[in-house]
Amino acid sequence: MKLDTRSLLFGAAFAVALFTGYSFRPTPVAPAYTYRQFSTIESVVPGGLGRSRVIISDQGDQEVGKDLLNFYSMVGINFKNIANNDRLIVETINEYTNDGWELHVVTTGVNSAAEGKGGTGIFITRYLFRKPV
Repeated sequence: MKLDTRSLLFGAAFAVALFTGYSFRPTPVAPAYTYRQFSTIESVVPGGLGRSRVIISDQGDQEVGKDLLNFYSMVGINFKNIANNDRLIVETINEYTNDGWELHVVTTGVNSAAEGKGGTGIFITRYLFRKPV
């Protein structure tokens, strides 16, 4: 197979076009974000003796807390309290998203007392939001 000059020129022009198109593209700039977080701490203490809260840090790094209801009452698990807490948490998320914040990461954790000590502990959930600067 014999290559003619026209094919060589076409191939060279194509290679230069590819090189130019991909080599001189500007490097994409990652968007800058500002972050905001709130945490929920929900107590699992029988008899309703625990404390549960939403902890929010505002722009001045001050803690703003909203009370949550405990999972337990004197007679056991209180599903109304859990539903109330869920409503308050969703309302807080909606406030942030309505203000232009994007829910970016949710992290959960559990800390329970040693076995045989009464089944106490906490559930903690952190909601990290971000907004382009």
